[in-house]
Amino acid sequence: MTATQIILLIASYFGLLILISYLTGKKSGNDAFFKGNRQSPWYVVAFGMIGASLSGVTFISVPGWVEASQFSYMQVVLGYIVGYFVIGTILLPLYYKLNLTSIYTYLEERFGNYAYKTGASFFLISRVVGASFRLYLVANVLQIILFDDLGIQFWQTVTITVLLIWLYTFKSGIKTIVWTDTLQTLFMLIAVGVAIYFVSSELDLNTSSLLSFIADSDLSKTFFFDDFKSSNYFWKQFISGAFIAIVMTGLDQDMMQKNLTCKTLKDAQKNMFWFTIVLTIVNFIFLSLGLLLTIYAQQNGIDANKDDLFPILAKNHLSIGVFAFFLLGLIAAAYSSADSALTSLTTSFSIDILNIEKKYDSKKQVQVRKRIHVLISLILILVIIIFKYIIKDASVIAKLFVFAGYTYGPLLGLYAFGLFTKLQVKDKLVPIVALLSPILSYIISVNSTKWFGFEFGFFILILNGFLTFLGLILIRSKQN
Repeated sequence: MTATQIILLIASYFGLLILISYLTGKKSGNDAFFKGNRQSPWYVVAFGMIGASLSGVTFISVPGWVEASQFSYMQVVLGYIVGYFVIGTILLPLYYKLNLTSIYTYLEERFGNYAYKTGASFFLISRVVGASFRLYLVANVLQIILFDDLGIQFWQTVTITVLLIWLYTFKSGIKTIVWTDTLQTLFMLIAVGVAIYFVSSELDLNTSSLLSFIADSDLSKTFFFDDFKSSNYFWKQFISGAFIAIVMTGLDQDMMQKNLTCKTLKDAQKNMFWFTIVLTIVNFIFLSLGLLLTIYAQQNGIDANKDDLFPILAKNHLSIGVFAFFLLGLIAAAYSSADSALTSLTTSFSIDILNIEKKYDSKKQVQVRKRIHVLISLILILVIIIFKYIIKDASVIAKLFVFAGYTYGPLLGLYAFGLFTKLQVKDKLVPIVALLSPILSYIISVNSTKWFGFEFGFFILILNGFLTFLGLILIRSKQN
């Protein structure tokens, strides 16, 4: 594809998103921006959440992960099923019962203001870094594929990327995103399907032989029970997957804000049930694509590994149609998670940190929210540019999950303590516990092989949550 064709493809795509924003943004205020007026159809939310959960990280990193890790990632995905069950049966009923806009308001009611601000702050850090990771990956691919040849620098690519997200989310926020995410999920899945079809053809596989080819390959090994000390040991990854789902979906304002736009709790639970089934299947499809791409590269002597595997093959070795759909799918996957991240960060900062619902009238709330939306956009641009200079190798998805273990761990401990005990804590000491737990977790993790002969891997999330829970017991209040 020529640079002009690529630019036209991107422009057409964003023109469609902006049109959706215009249609959904009429007469929209903060209730639409934060809650979608609680009018979203559950099936639309469920389908759109697929793209938001997967993101550009999954689109690029999961296929590139197969060569080194085989299908071990499915162990994590199977753990997700348990985590989503906990969300649907425990967390969603709580959020709907309390009629929350920000899910971290629960911490204020349960423990006090310091716990509330601590929980919200850890979400803000987690989501800023997580969203920046995802956008960095996509911006970097677009830079290599297109913008380097046009003489556009990386910081300009990032600025344009975030500006486009701001443009179609600034008016109606989550109300718009519920619908744009549905469109973006569709494009992403079509892109994966097209890529599998063409690569299968290149490998002389038809529909009937494809599944047996995948099953017979050494790369499709899924379950690892041999070495409990290894980071890919089944129970370690399965349990980690359950807790990753709980914290990165159930304790995450970004993902829960979509669920809370459903009309009723029953609709939100239906959404979670179908979302779980479809997400599990889609992750398997991504791994299958990774297997086919890896074998294709090996058979043709192509040097393409990890996060470079899919982009290099799509651009240089497969048909122009595959490359066009790759670009469309990549952009769709990236923006379906980034737009909701920008909205949820704006929501959390406005409500949890600035308390705009308590401080200002409705007109002033809208003005403050719009300024925060711009501020968060600028922060994302800055953090993505910083990542350009600190990320050197390894799959981005692995880095993302490890980082999540440190930032979401205190949230896991806080919510577990709040839901499963009746104890109160000394509220002012909660921030200290939440800061010390990740530090202790890091010290234990880097020395775990030497001390215990054990690799924590994604299990760091559970260790961090446990240390937070233990710390909260130590600072419990005598007035219970």
